[in-house]
Amino acid sequence: MITGEVNSPDGPVPFANIYLRGTSHGTSADENGIFTLQNIPKGSYVLLATAVGYEPFRKKIGLDNVRGNLLLQITLDPAAEQLDETVVTGTLKPVNRLESPVPVEVYSPAFLKKNPTPSLFEALQNVNGVRPQINCNVCNTGDIHINGLEGPYTLVMIDGMPIVSGLGSVYGLTGIPNSLIEQIEIVKGPASSLYGSEAVGGLINVITKHAPLAPEFSADAFVTGWGEYNLDVGAKIGVSENTDVLLGVNYFNYDIPIDENGDNFTDVTLQNRISVFQKWNMKRNNARIFTLAGRFFYEDRWGGEMQWTPEFRGGDEIYGESIYTRRWEILGKYQLPVKEKLLFSFSYNDHSQNSVYGDLPYLADQRIGFGQLTWDKTMGRHDLLLGTALRYNYYDDSTPATSRLRANEPDEVMIPSLFVQDEISMSSNVSVLTGLRYDYDNRHGNIFTPRGAIKWKLTDQDILRFNLGTGFRVVNLFTEEHAA
Repeated sequence: MITGEVNSPDGPVPFANIYLRGTSHGTSADENGIFTLQNIPKGSYVLLATAVGYEPFRKKIGLDNVRGNLLLQITLDPAAEQLDETVVTGTLKPVNRLESPVPVEVYSPAFLKKNPTPSLFEALQNVNGVRPQINCNVCNTGDIHINGLEGPYTLVMIDGMPIVSGLGSVYGLTGIPNSLIEQIEIVKGPASSLYGSEAVGGLINVITKHAPLAPEFSADAFVTGWGEYNLDVGAKIGVSENTDVLLGVNYFNYDIPIDENGDNFTDVTLQNRISVFQKWNMKRNNARIFTLAGRFFYEDRWGGEMQWTPEFRGGDEIYGESIYTRRWEILGKYQLPVKEKLLFSFSYNDHSQNSVYGDLPYLADQRIGFGQLTWDKTMGRHDLLLGTALRYNYYDDSTPATSRLRANEPDEVMIPSLFVQDEISMSSNVSVLTGLRYDYDNRHGNIFTPRGAIKWKLTDQDILRFNLGTGFRVVNLFTEEHAA
């Protein structure tokens, strides 16, 4: 057992987060800065302590020769600026931000709270080089542009899983509430050798909160002058000694039609949305990883002429665009019980859309499954990551796009992949990263996407990074035109 106290030059630091890097062991200090970590296996670890407004604390500890409890005194220094967060998006493995050869921008919940918004889509409007764009003034569909490239070139992930694509990238982005977010990691530029060929313009990885480190209860609500209501509620539940559950509920409502410019059309789409999220964190022997998360999302939105009501849905008397969206997701990570570091990650989502654009109905279903196995291995100066992945995509709608000779024929494809990445430490100041991904699509054949990066550390605060990569994207007509 590890016990200790977290202090600063001004006294105890209440509610600091303490955890062992690369494991599922973590806890929060109490109001006096006292903490306890229990059931830690023998071995060597890196202990981290973090708190808002303080520099992260790191210390290597060994438990092999410790009898009884290990007592620690931790002192946190006030932070001038947070530069050295732990990130995973650039290289698919935890690394300090300053040491990563791939430039990764990190945004914490503190950034999101400076300008409260109901979802991820609105929150990203304050990030340089990232532009959420509304593509339809009636239904308010939107996508996210990175460095000027169109939205379909941006890959949006949750906990490293590519579950936001196709139908979900049009109306699903507004369904990711800020209350679930531990941090947002953004990579601008190609990252396709690790995450798939669609990550041409860049990627946005939403890291959800870690259940053992989440507060026991949290609530956040706001209302705007236009009558928008948003409520976020979160809770941590200790199911057993080795299992923690994080529960989050988000509700958003806007149902007051407003026409400021007098064109008889709603200025903002009316929305009624609920999202329920649950994440299970299981502690295992030797600090191996096992997490399982699920989310359900439902939204009813409409826009159009001011006189429109649900009774006119699908008719041609009064124009309106009405979209019902139902979506559920499941994702998880499981570290295999072997000596080598093998991690299996998986995700599956089902997205159903029932919509009408005037008198034109559009019904669509999409299911995406994804599985990935990675092997993390360090050999001398080489930090290797090898992996294989399989992606399944099912898409069916009410248009001729999925019909053949008057018979319905959904689009169904499986894409197997292999990838390798090698980060070479040339010296204490220079590192080189190379990567290659191979995908096979039965419609387009063999797809190779290489990637390279160089990091040159001039001083502790001055770093030059050079990145180069390619990508390949399959066109999705619905993503570009939203059936309008």
